[in-house]
Amino acid sequence: MTTSGPKRHPAPAGAPPEVDESVWDPVDRAAAHWRRAGWTNSARLRAALSILRVEDLIRGDNTGALEPLQLTHARHEALAILFFSRHGEMKLSELGQRLLLHPTSITSTVDSLERLGYVERVPHAHDRRATMARITASGRSAFSVSATAMSTNDHSLTALTDAEAQELFRLLRKVRAAAGDITTPRHDGATPTP
Repeated sequence: MTTSGPKRHPAPAGAPPEVDESVWDPVDRAAAHWRRAGWTNSARLRAALSILRVEDLIRGDNTGALEPLQLTHARHEALAILFFSRHGEMKLSELGQRLLLHPTSITSTVDSLERLGYVERVPHAHDRRATMARITASGRSAFSVSATAMSTNDHSLTALTDAEAQELFRLLRKVRAAAGDITTPRHDGATPTP
């Protein structure tokens, strides 16, 4: 008696025919599962899964630089935006837009940074309805320490040469541009929010 299983599809050109059992590669394994289920197992799937996996690896590697300062990635990103902003402060609503966070999430992030002494809330100079988040001297110091640690570690991409990193950036920028992540300046000189 023969049992029928999922229909086997030949591997697309350039795809490994099956998983190499001598190594454990979660991306190859996931792609093989997709193929066995009858879904596409294209180079794009493996590339997308690799991007997600590398992001996880980079975030995990950066944890060593962030945890001693009680920073999460969201808190670090908020500090980065304030650190590099023109006056070291920004309306909470604008900070949330830059971080692509819901107002509740940005409030929680700023609350945490405020408790750590890295950010302070201040009233907007011209709009009584708006509250600004301003980076403190401690926040500048914390960001500098964590950014230095990440830079010293080549942003967790030590496996790449400078030329390879530049090529990876070029390819990912192409994807980001196609998705509308990169915008052109407005005629009034302001940078539009993507």
